[in-house]
Amino acid sequence: MDRLFLDVMLGKLATYLRMCGYDAAYALDRGVEDDDVILELAESEDRTLLTRDVELAGRSEDAVCIESLDVEDQLGELREHGFSLSLSEPARCSDCNGELVRERKGKENPEYVPDGKRVWRCRDCGKRFWKGSHWKSVEETLSKL
Repeated sequence: MDRLFLDVMLGKLATYLRMCGYDAAYALDRGVEDDDVILELAESEDRTLLTRDVELAGRSEDAVCIESLDVEDQLGELREHGFSLSLSEPARCSDCNGELVRERKGKENPEYVPDGKRVWRCRDCGKRFWKGSHWKSVEETLSKL
């Protein structure tokens, strides 16, 4: 259940799942909105489909139907389905789902990164990540579940 495919209604949830270490592909990142294509991609890539669409979930052998609109409630539903929801060491880009690699020690951080912070860079989009205020906010949200 570590490889997921989220439909167009679950973009914010994808960000949280990526920060928890899940390989969470998101339909709109792929430019996909059509249910048939979403099903085909989830199946061909051996991913569990997460969707708010009851009909779409019923068409898949491996789907979790999410009822809630609010992302915190969605996370609660996933926990009830047995998903582990805690922050991992940064492994996935929260924007594009690419793999993160740790920047080498001694490499100078960009000026917008606080001194002494470990930095990870996305192999696909090049965005840099560190454990800052957003990390703490997500950690607090997850601890309340």
